[in-house]
Amino acid sequence: MKPSYIFLTTGFEEIEAIATIDVLRRAGLNVVTVSVESSRQVEGSHGIVVTADTLLEANDYSDSSILILPGGTVRLGEFDFLNKLLVSQNNVGKPIAAICAAPSLLGKLGILEGKEATCYPGFEGYLQGAKVVDKRVAVGGNVITGRGPGCTVEFALKIVEVLLGQAKRQEVAEALIA
Repeated sequence: MKPSYIFLTTGFEEIEAIATIDVLRRAGLNVVTVSVESSRQVEGSHGIVVTADTLLEANDYSDSSILILPGGTVRLGEFDFLNKLLVSQNNVGKPIAAICAAPSLLGKLGILEGKEATCYPGFEGYLQGAKVVDKRVAVGGNVITGRGPGCTVEFALKIVEVLLGQAKRQEVAEALIA
């Protein structure tokens, strides 16, 4: 199964990253955690340290099923390699998912142009070109966005649905009592 890459940087929102990883792995997806820092050790916004599977530039990503950005910080936008990767993924219509503050990076890169999107309250102005909606989770073409930490399970289940279908989403949701 093609990898689902989730990118971690200092200050990431732990719920958004860890719960998404958990839900996707319960669905049987091959989730690869990627540190965009110089070390595989990445500290989240609440002091939880995670050891990522790999470093950003150690992969070619051509085999990706989806690229996932947790929020908690806008620091992901500081990494040119990641920015180029996201644009490339979008240009070929492959799925991208971002939650909380992270959709603002997609707006900055022009990825949300004409697409429905949501984000953490107060970041709407950064969703350049998007049709901003007041939803917990939104799908606009190849892009899935989520509002914030409390929406993470719904966000992750939407990723499961997009990649594996409604039946798999329902199976995982029932097991989670979601």
